Amino acid sequence: MTVTEIVAQLEKRGSDSTKKVLINHGAKEPVLGVKVADLKKIQKQVKQNYQLALDLFDTGIYDAQYLAGLIADDAKMTKPNLRRWLTRANCMPISGTTVAWVTAESSYGHDLALEWIAAKKEAKAQAGWMTLCSLISIKDDSELDLPEIKQLLKQIEQTIHEQPNMVRYAMNNFVISTGCYISSLTKTAIQTAKKIGTVTVDMGQTACNVPSAVDYIQKVEQRGTIGKKRKTARC
Repeated sequence: MTVTEIVAQLEKRGSDSTKKVLINHGAKEPVLGVKVADLKKIQKQVKQNYQLALDLFDTGIYDAQYLAGLIADDAKMTKPNLRRWLTRANCMPISGTTVAWVTAESSYGHDLALEWIAAKKEAKAQAGWMTLCSLISIKDDSELDLPEIKQLLKQIEQTIHEQPNMVRYAMNNFVISTGCYISSLTKTAIQTAKKIGTVTVDMGQTACNVPSAVDYIQKVEQRGTIGKKRKTARC
């Protein structure tokens, strides 16, 4: 399938109601309003396709960029590819999900995440923290630098309330991810969350709330799934 053929499919599958929801959550025009379930149907047809993913992302269309993340061949993605995706992302919901997921599954996830969290630009820093969240969720603990993660928790504890809106949200997610996916750091993450207290984020015209890190981690503890890793960061 070509980019033109796929975009034509996306246009047929889009709806005004889904488009409105996506825009309320931060998507920017062009948006076609395709449900993720429908994007995954196309993903099954295309499977992994490095060049097609790059071409779809370059359209700038929200839905096409999300699909690009689903079909991207992470083994072939380069640092220039990933940096380009970050700068060309339709919106922060794309940079914080699609770009972060693919970056985490590439060979450059750790390096780019640390590079990005140091940025002053909100979208870039957010993408960095969300990449770290994905890395924690899919990498075995033996592949993670646990002392570095503890230091990042300390950094969050000291700076989260000074950060831009969506960076606060991403940092809160990092605390949750650490507590849920790294059993040896669950207590540390809960302690960090308690010291941080309430994290306030403007979620725009949505009903979304910022999850309480303490409550979230404790619910996962109650389910008995602390430390259970994901097979993929993408969803």
